[in-house]
Order: sequence, then C-alpha cells, then structure tokens
Amino acid sequence: MWDFSIGGALGMMGRTLPFIVLRMAVYFGITLGYILVTGVGAGVGWGIGGFGDEAFRASTTMWGGFAGFGIFGAIMYWAREYILYIVKAGHIAVLVELIDGKSMPQGRSQISHATAVIKERFPQASVLFLLDRLIIGVIRAITGLVRGTFTILPIPGVQQLSSILSAFLRVAVGFIDEVILAHAIRTGSDNTWMSAKEALVLYGQNYKPMLKNAAWLALIVYVLSFVVFLVMLAPAALVVYLMPGAWAAGGVVFALLFAWSVKAALLEPFAIACMMQVFFKVTDGQQPNPEWDAKLEQMSGKFRKLKERALGENQTGAGGASEV
Repeated sequence: MWDFSIGGALGMMGRTLPFIVLRMAVYFGITLGYILVTGVGAGVGWGIGGFGDEAFRASTTMWGGFAGFGIFGAIMYWAREYILYIVKAGHIAVLVELIDGKSMPQGRSQISHATAVIKERFPQASVLFLLDRLIIGVIRAITGLVRGTFTILPIPGVQQLSSILSAFLRVAVGFIDEVILAHAIRTGSDNTWMSAKEALVLYGQNYKPMLKNAAWLALIVYVLSFVVFLVMLAPAALVVYLMPGAWAAGGVVFALLFAWSVKAALLEPFAIACMMQVFFKVTDGQQPNPEWDAKLEQMSGKFRKLKERALGENQTGAGGASEV
C-alpha cells in the first residue's frame, strides 16, 4: 500500500521534540497573531463606527477586521523565507542525521546544531528560499507531465478526472520539495545547486513510487486536518463572539487557521519524515539518469535555471550566496 513506516516517522518526530516544540510555538504563534491583529482591526473599525448608525458600525467593524487580517498576512508573506530557513530547513537537517544513524544533541542544543548546519550549507536565507522556489517549479513540471499523460487516455470523462487528479497532485507534491532539500543537505556537497539538481533527476526517474506515497500521505494529512477543523469550530466561534461586532465568517476563518497550525506544526513534519524514508529507500544506490536530466531540461525552465547555477558554481568555485 505504501512504502514508509508510520512508527518510524513518529519515532523520528519524538527524537526531534525540540523542533516539534519550536514548530508549535511558531505556527500557533502565527495563528494567535492573526487573531489578535484581526481583533485589533475590528476594534478600531467598531470605534470608528460610533460616528454612524448600526449598519455603518457593522460595516466598519467588518472592514477593520479584514484590514487587520490582511496586514498580518502581508507580514507573514515577507517572513516566509526566514521560517523556511530557521524552522523547516533546521528540522530537515536533524531528520537527515537521524536517518543516517547519527547521534543527536538534546534540548536547545539540537536547534543550535541544526542552525549551524543550515548556515554552513546556505549562508543566506534568500539562497535557500530561491532554491526552494526552483525545486517547487521543477516538481510541478513533473506533475504536469503525469497529468498530461493521463489526459490522452481514451476514457470517458477523462478531462473532469484530470482536473480532480491535478488538484490532488498539487496537494501531494507539497511534501516533496523539502525531501529534495533533504538530499541536498545530506550529500554535504559544496555545490548545493548541483545536489538539488541530482535529487530532482532521481525524483523524476522514481516519480511513480514517490507520487504514490505522497498521495497516501496527502490523504492522511488532510483527513486529519479536516477533523481538527471540525473540532476547532467551537473555540473559534467563541473567539469571534468575544470580538466587537462579531462576524459569522470569522469562526470558519479562525478554525481554518487553527487546523493549518496543527497541520504545519505536527502533520507536515510527519509527512516529510515518511517521504524522506521513501526517497532515500527507492534512490539508494541509483545514479541520476541522463535521459531524465535531458527531459527535465527540455520541459522546465526552472530546471534549466537550477542547472545553470549548478554549473556556474562549479566553474567559479563560489558559494551559493554569490549566485543570488
């Protein structure tokens, strides 16, 4: 059915508990930030609404809440590369060492150790973020190839099925980019761009088992996320009720935020640990296939850009930061 060990993944999460706690602090903190800033915006709107009638106050309260939500969302947009750098990549680094059987420091020193590893591999957060964007672009191209193959099959209603498949694959491949980063970290190569390129070729030549396992994990993660969403509807509705000029949609939005925070803090690292098991297992002993290298170069501009950076770094001997 699938090729990963749920018990093994949970064991790795337990051994990286400091990072799980850090993820919970970060993602639940983000959710709390959304709620507080949205509440402040709604409160300001409610105050402004005092200069008009009840309909005017309801309108200003609603728009104030939307403004607060949007402002905090913009802050998080700019902070996303640092979250990837400190939280996600650091966790990947310690998971890689666990899979390789290395001993890990405990407590806060585990986070410090992982941060040092990431800073050595990626001197700047912007370098890691750019690499991650390129990896995601290539993965989407591979997924598009799979979807395109499906659409030419002589099956009634294939276009509708293709749309459903496309949506599901977009969810499933969301766990794969960090596995590619894991390979880039694991190799210890001075040329991180080349390591990522090789990992993408290995992923391409093994896309069937990788997508099969990613699909199972997507199903598991999103079913659990939906359960969390249902459980969180009641406390989210209470939060909205305590805000001035409570608005019904806020309960759904905040429940979605709570579910997202649980997914990001707990379910995603579980899925990534599972996918790392699969990737390292199916690619063990393999070499990147030149045919897949050529295929990816032909169909993905992101892959060509990644390859140019990899070759450029080999020629100059410069670090990744000089390539940005």
